[in-house]
Amino acid sequence: MTLKSIFLVLSLLISPPLFAVGLGQLNPEQLQSLQQSQNALIVDVRTPAEWQASGVIPNSQKLQGFDSNGKFDADKWLSDLQKLKSSAEQPVILVCRSGNRSGKIGDILAQHGEKNIYHLSNGIQGWIQSGLPVKAD
Repeated sequence: MTLKSIFLVLSLLISPPLFAVGLGQLNPEQLQSLQQSQNALIVDVRTPAEWQASGVIPNSQKLQGFDSNGKFDADKWLSDLQKLKSSAEQPVILVCRSGNRSGKIGDILAQHGEKNIYHLSNGIQGWIQSGLPVKAD
């Protein structure tokens, strides 16, 4: 195990947002670590045009959050999300362009009693700026 890997695991274990009852925020390294250690489900909540424009994080699932009118149907979205999860306890990491929409959706999910919900701070923009790969949509 490299020093960087050890640091990532330790930061994941002691990072306060990961123990929060509500929505937790992750940086790209924490996202990778949570995905590897706990099989976290990465859900990209952007629009199809955004997926096409910048690509998506490898192994992520696409589930548009807000419709073209800015509405979010929490019940339908949660139902669709449950179909993607491998277990009720599987952590879910939400991704949008900048972290704004994923944060809003995460807060809504937390209010609906969902646990293990996180979002990528600075969204796909932060992911790309960190030099991490994306795959074409």
